[in-house]
Amino acid sequence: MSEHVMSSKLYYTIWIALLCLTVITAAVSFIDLGRFNTVVALVIATIKALLVVLFFMHVKYTSERLTKIVIVAASFLAFSVARAQHGGLRQPSPELAPACTALRQNLRYTPLAGNFLRERY
Repeated sequence: MSEHVMSSKLYYTIWIALLCLTVITAAVSFIDLGRFNTVVALVIATIKALLVVLFFMHVKYTSERLTKIVIVAASFLAFSVARAQHGGLRQPSPELAPACTALRQNLRYTPLAGNFLRERY
């Protein structure tokens, strides 16, 4: 198996891209985006990780299947973490909100009557 030789110009280009993405990450951290600060930072980190894996670890020049697997896996990871950080997986549905409040307050909730019993369990 012959190794692919990359030019130093490409290495420097990727290195400059990584530095620019780091500066962008730092700049975005000073902008108030609400819940999306973490999402934006994770997306930028995923792009940087893909650049490192594809070029510095030479995954881009291995089999095409491996390259696609790495890209899909990193994208899925970024999507999953961003979705969890955004709160889409943590927010209770409106019909469960009273029960969640009862659990937080350590009270017993009766869903049929729709009220809280003040007994502690």
